[in-house]
Amino acid sequence: MSAATAPPAPSLTANVRARPGRAVLRAETLLFFREPGSVFWVMAFPTLLLLILGFIPAMTEAKDELGGLSTVEAYVPVAVLLSMIMAGLMAMPPVITGYRERGILRRMSTTPVRPTSVLGAQVGLHAAASLFSAVLTLAVGRIVSGVALPGQILGYLLTLLLAVVCVLALGALISALSPTTKIAQAVSISVFFPSMLAAGVYMPIQQMPDVMARIVELLPFGAAAQALNQATAGDWPDWNHLGVLALWTLVLSASATRWFRWQ
Repeated sequence: MSAATAPPAPSLTANVRARPGRAVLRAETLLFFREPGSVFWVMAFPTLLLLILGFIPAMTEAKDELGGLSTVEAYVPVAVLLSMIMAGLMAMPPVITGYRERGILRRMSTTPVRPTSVLGAQVGLHAAASLFSAVLTLAVGRIVSGVALPGQILGYLLTLLLAVVCVLALGALISALSPTTKIAQAVSISVFFPSMLAAGVYMPIQQMPDVMARIVELLPFGAAAQALNQATAGDWPDWNHLGVLALWTLVLSASATRWFRWQ
């Protein structure tokens, strides 16, 4: 009787043909974690910033101009938004634009691995990294500085999801309009600093002059910061803030879809 032979192991090509989306996600995940700069700025820097503020005694004292909050408490939503801004504006656009500039997306259109799989993997990875950073920031703020966790969990989660989709749609629009990686980086930096201002990185929105605060609240990250503050305090986020964030998300998503080109 002849010995039974084991079936041959499936090749990498066979795996890609069978599960192209999973293979692309695995490859993009490995590439993402091989870029220590992106991992640090998206997943570690916002929490590290909050940690440093927590060790400064003056930053943990309640202040009337912040509505009775300490600087650390006021900066928790800021740090959460900062990770999203880093992911959507600084990390993702150069990668997607680079793929198109080098012809990778065009060549993939003739293979079982569709270009949409790469875009989906990039969006999913940066969204997951941003949300992980948000959870880490909340945990560090609670453990190290005694910052209260959000009192309105559902409102906080809704705001987080809207903010993540909005910033990634903005990053996708930058990728769509930028023909080269260098241009994508330049545009991202140009949008990055105003976005940080709107999110309250330079100055919490509670300390901004009234006119400036009203203008900032019409921008996506200003509206998100206010909504996160309200949810943290235990209130349902103002529907005006959620509406501004949702409107920006729809406009940016539609624009990115309209102008994105594979080559």
